[in-house]
Amino acid sequence: MLIGTDIKKASEIIKKNGIVIYPTETVYGIGANIFSNIALEKVFAIKKRDKDKPVSVAVSDLKMMEDLVYIEEKERYFIQKFLPGPVTVVLNKKDKVPDMLTSGSELVGIRFPLHETTIKLIQLAGVPITSTSANFSGEAPPRSVGEIRVGADYIIDGGECKGQPSTVVDLVNRKIIRIGARFEEVRAALENF
Repeated sequence: MLIGTDIKKASEIIKKNGIVIYPTETVYGIGANIFSNIALEKVFAIKKRDKDKPVSVAVSDLKMMEDLVYIEEKERYFIQKFLPGPVTVVLNKKDKVPDMLTSGSELVGIRFPLHETTIKLIQLAGVPITSTSANFSGEAPPRSVGEIRVGADYIIDGGECKGQPSTVVDLVNRKIIRIGARFEEVRAALENF
Protein backbone atom coordinates (compact mmCIF):
# COMPACT_ATOMS: atom_id res chain seq x y z
CA MET A 1 0.00 0.00 0.00
CA LEU A 2 1.50 3.29 -1.11
CA ILE A 3 1.60 6.26 1.26
CA GLY A 4 2.57 9.72 0.08
CA THR A 5 1.49 13.27 -0.62
CA ASP A 6 1.01 13.10 -4.41
CA ILE A 7 -2.55 14.34 -4.94
CA LYS A 8 -2.28 14.07 -8.74
CA LYS A 9 -1.26 10.41 -8.48
CA ALA A 10 -4.18 9.79 -6.09
CA SER A 11 -6.62 11.44 -8.52
CA GLU A 12 -5.39 9.19 -11.36
CA ILE A 13 -6.06 6.14 -9.17
CA ILE A 14 -9.65 7.35 -8.60
CA LYS A 15 -10.10 7.82 -12.37
CA LYS A 16 -9.11 4.15 -12.83
CA ASN A 17 -11.67 2.80 -10.33
CA GLY A 18 -9.09 2.65 -7.56
CA ILE A 19 -9.39 3.48 -3.87
CA VAL A 20 -7.65 6.38 -2.12
CA ILE A 21 -7.62 7.19 1.58
CA TYR A 22 -7.54 10.95 2.11
CA PRO A 23 -7.42 13.41 5.02
CA THR A 24 -10.27 15.78 5.88
CA GLU A 25 -10.81 18.37 8.60
CA THR A 26 -12.46 15.60 10.67
CA VAL A 27 -11.01 12.10 10.04
CA TYR A 28 -9.44 10.11 7.19
CA GLY A 29 -11.90 9.02 4.51
CA ILE A 30 -12.13 6.41 1.75
CA GLY A 31 -12.40 7.98 -1.69
CA ALA A 32 -13.68 6.35 -4.86
CA ASN A 33 -15.48 7.50 -8.00
CA ILE A 34 -19.18 7.49 -7.06
CA PHE A 35 -20.16 6.76 -10.67
CA SER A 36 -18.16 3.51 -10.81
CA ASN A 37 -19.94 0.40 -9.54
CA ILE A 38 -16.57 -1.41 -9.52
CA ALA A 39 -15.13 1.25 -7.21
CA LEU A 40 -18.24 1.31 -4.99
CA GLU A 41 -18.10 -2.50 -4.58
CA LYS A 42 -14.50 -2.09 -3.39
CA VAL A 43 -15.50 0.56 -0.82
CA PHE A 44 -18.15 -1.71 0.75
CA ALA A 45 -15.72 -4.66 0.73
CA ILE A 46 -12.84 -2.66 2.26
CA LYS A 47 -15.03 -1.39 5.11
CA LYS A 48 -16.82 -4.73 5.55
CA ARG A 49 -19.94 -2.59 5.33
CA ASP A 50 -23.44 -3.92 4.68
CA LYS A 51 -24.85 -2.72 1.38
CA ASP A 52 -28.00 -1.55 3.14
CA LYS A 53 -25.94 1.21 4.81
CA PRO A 54 -25.60 4.21 2.49
CA VAL A 55 -22.32 6.01 1.80
CA SER A 56 -22.04 9.80 1.64
CA VAL A 57 -20.46 11.81 -1.16
CA ALA A 58 -17.73 14.46 -1.01
CA VAL A 59 -17.79 17.37 -3.47
CA SER A 60 -15.32 20.14 -4.22
CA ASP A 61 -17.81 23.00 -4.64
CA LEU A 62 -21.48 23.95 -4.58
CA LYS A 63 -21.88 23.48 -8.33
CA MET A 64 -20.84 19.84 -8.03
CA MET A 65 -23.31 19.48 -5.17
CA GLU A 66 -26.12 20.95 -7.28
CA ASP A 67 -25.40 18.38 -10.00
CA LEU A 68 -26.22 15.60 -7.52
CA VAL A 69 -29.08 16.88 -5.33
CA TYR A 70 -32.12 19.15 -5.32
CA ILE A 71 -31.54 22.27 -3.22
CA GLU A 72 -34.46 24.47 -2.15
CA GLU A 73 -33.94 28.05 -0.97
CA LYS A 74 -34.08 27.23 2.77
CA GLU A 75 -31.63 24.38 2.25
CA ARG A 76 -29.31 26.67 0.29
CA TYR A 77 -29.23 29.13 3.17
CA PHE A 78 -28.34 26.32 5.60
CA ILE A 79 -25.65 24.98 3.23
CA GLN A 80 -24.07 28.41 2.79
CA LYS A 81 -23.92 28.81 6.58
CA PHE A 82 -22.17 25.48 7.28
CA LEU A 83 -20.33 24.43 4.12
CA PRO A 84 -17.55 23.97 3.40
CA GLY A 85 -17.07 22.43 6.82
CA PRO A 86 -17.53 19.37 9.05
CA VAL A 87 -21.25 18.90 8.37
CA THR A 88 -22.90 16.32 6.10
CA VAL A 89 -26.24 17.42 4.64
CA VAL A 90 -28.78 14.84 3.52
CA LEU A 91 -30.88 15.91 0.53
CA ASN A 92 -33.05 14.46 -2.25
CA LYS A 93 -30.79 12.94 -4.88
CA LYS A 94 -30.96 13.35 -8.62
CA ASP A 95 -31.18 10.29 -10.89
CA LYS A 96 -27.45 10.35 -11.70
CA VAL A 97 -26.57 9.36 -8.11
CA PRO A 98 -26.20 5.54 -8.10
CA ASP A 99 -28.67 3.54 -6.00
CA MET A 100 -25.76 1.41 -4.72
CA LEU A 101 -24.40 4.50 -2.98
CA THR A 102 -27.70 5.33 -1.26
CA SER A 103 -28.84 1.74 -0.61
CA GLY A 104 -31.88 2.48 -2.78
CA SER A 105 -32.90 5.58 -0.81
CA GLU A 106 -33.98 8.77 -2.56
CA LEU A 107 -31.77 10.68 -0.12
CA VAL A 108 -27.99 11.09 -0.17
CA GLY A 109 -25.52 12.58 2.28
CA ILE A 110 -23.28 15.29 0.82
CA ARG A 111 -20.06 16.52 2.35
CA PHE A 112 -18.18 19.65 1.18
CA PRO A 113 -15.00 19.37 3.24
CA LEU A 114 -13.02 22.34 4.49
CA HIS A 115 -9.71 20.74 3.56
CA GLU A 116 -7.42 21.90 0.76
CA THR A 117 -6.07 18.41 -0.03
CA THR A 118 -9.54 16.89 -0.29
CA ILE A 119 -10.82 19.70 -2.51
CA LYS A 120 -7.81 19.39 -4.81
CA LEU A 121 -8.18 15.60 -5.00
CA ILE A 122 -11.84 15.87 -6.07
CA GLN A 123 -11.06 18.65 -8.57
CA LEU A 124 -8.23 16.65 -10.16
CA ALA A 125 -10.29 13.44 -10.24
CA GLY A 126 -13.09 15.40 -11.93
CA VAL A 127 -15.82 13.46 -10.10
CA PRO A 128 -17.46 13.45 -6.69
CA ILE A 129 -15.92 10.80 -4.42
CA THR A 130 -17.16 8.64 -1.60
CA SER A 131 -17.04 10.17 1.86
CA THR A 132 -16.92 7.41 4.44
CA SER A 133 -14.41 7.05 7.24
CA ALA A 134 -11.36 4.86 6.57
CA ASN A 135 -12.16 2.17 9.11
CA PHE A 136 -13.94 -1.16 9.34
CA SER A 137 -17.65 -0.65 10.05
CA GLY A 138 -18.25 -0.19 13.76
CA GLU A 139 -14.66 0.75 14.58
CA ALA A 140 -13.30 4.19 15.47
CA PRO A 141 -12.39 6.40 12.49
CA PRO A 142 -8.65 7.08 12.02
CA ARG A 143 -7.19 10.50 12.76
CA SER A 144 -3.70 9.69 11.46
CA VAL A 145 -2.11 7.43 8.84
CA GLY A 146 -0.77 5.19 11.61
CA GLU A 147 -4.33 4.38 12.72
CA ILE A 148 -5.50 3.23 9.26
CA ARG A 149 -6.09 -0.53 9.09
CA VAL A 150 -8.20 -0.80 5.94
CA GLY A 151 -6.65 -1.34 2.51
CA ALA A 152 -6.41 1.10 -0.38
CA ASP A 153 -4.38 1.69 -3.54
CA TYR A 154 -2.94 4.91 -2.13
CA ILE A 155 -3.01 6.84 1.15
CA ILE A 156 -2.54 10.61 1.10
CA ASP A 157 -0.63 11.49 4.26
CA GLY A 158 -2.17 14.73 5.49
CA GLY A 159 -0.88 14.52 9.03
CA GLU A 160 -3.19 14.52 12.03
CA CYS A 161 -6.91 15.17 11.52
CA LYS A 162 -9.05 16.83 14.22
CA GLY A 163 -10.81 13.57 14.94
CA GLN A 164 -14.48 14.44 15.43
CA PRO A 165 -16.66 13.11 12.57
CA SER A 166 -19.07 15.44 10.81
CA THR A 167 -22.55 16.10 12.14
CA VAL A 168 -25.04 14.50 9.73
CA VAL A 169 -28.23 16.49 9.26
CA ASP A 170 -31.22 15.40 7.18
CA LEU A 171 -32.55 18.65 5.69
CA VAL A 172 -35.49 16.89 4.02
CA ASN A 173 -36.91 15.44 7.25
CA ARG A 174 -35.33 18.15 9.44
CA LYS A 175 -33.50 15.91 11.86
CA ILE A 176 -29.96 15.22 13.03
CA ILE A 177 -28.83 11.70 12.15
CA ARG A 178 -25.38 11.79 13.77
CA ILE A 179 -23.94 14.09 16.40
CA GLY A 180 -20.47 15.34 15.53
CA ALA A 181 -18.55 18.52 14.82
CA ARG A 182 -20.50 21.81 15.15
CA PHE A 183 -23.50 19.91 16.54
CA GLU A 184 -24.82 22.71 18.76
CA GLU A 185 -24.74 25.24 15.90
CA VAL A 186 -26.43 22.77 13.54
CA ARG A 187 -29.14 22.00 16.09
CA ALA A 188 -29.82 25.70 16.64
CA ALA A 189 -30.01 26.34 12.89
CA LEU A 190 -32.32 23.37 12.39
CA GLU A 191 -34.76 24.73 15.00
CA ASN A 192 -35.16 27.84 12.84
CA PHE A 193 -35.15 25.92 9.55
